[in-house]
Amino acid sequence: MALVFRPAAERFHTQLDWLDSWHTFSFAGHHDPAWMGFGPLRVINDDTIAPSRGFGMHPHRDMEIITVMVEGELSHRDSMGHAEVLNAGEVQAMGAGTGVVHSEINQGERPCRLLQIWIEPSAAGAPPTYAQQAFTIGSCWTPLVGPGAMAIHRPVRLWRAQPRATAIPGASPPLELPVGTGHQGWLQMINGCGLIHTNQGLEPIQVQRGDGLGFAPGELTAFEAIGPDADLLLFELA
Repeated sequence: MALVFRPAAERFHTQLDWLDSWHTFSFAGHHDPAWMGFGPLRVINDDTIAPSRGFGMHPHRDMEIITVMVEGELSHRDSMGHAEVLNAGEVQAMGAGTGVVHSEINQGERPCRLLQIWIEPSAAGAPPTYAQQAFTIGSCWTPLVGPGAMAIHRPVRLWRAQPRATAIPGASPPLELPVGTGHQGWLQMINGCGLIHTNQGLEPIQVQRGDGLGFAPGELTAFEAIGPDADLLLFELA
């Protein structure tokens, strides 16, 4: 499998008076057969929502929905009886299973930003589930989903890291990618920029905010921040 590079500027874009949304893969009215997902990963939406606006009650079914809050806050209500506020640094994992109806409204005083991720479950028809957790993100990988973290109905792992750039490039070891042998992966830049090192002896790949990379087992080896505010997600997909 060849490396799949999704530059930020080539993503699908939805611009409304209250929503600025960038779609890594086909979503809603944006459809391209070449960009239907990557393995079980079906949606990565980078959403900025204006204050007092958001998504009213709407249904989902047979999808694992992960929301990574980046800035601000988001109020959630659902047909399971949850009424929660997600703050920056928190992650929500909702299994839609046999069916869930929910709403997502920014009731804060400033715009909020989040990444919403959809992953296909291993099997249809599971009971709906809900979990929410706050994470402290540092320069090394923090597990968000998978063993030792939040559980979903798919053997997928998800990490987040905010590695620091050094004054002299290459002065400290790059952050190794912990994707297991035999698993493909996806790397998604939330903020900042960096270099992705490969195992092919090629020049590192430069990435910036919004870029995504899908890769075969062992194809990519490490990430190196080359500026301030580097922030990224890493998926191990099965």
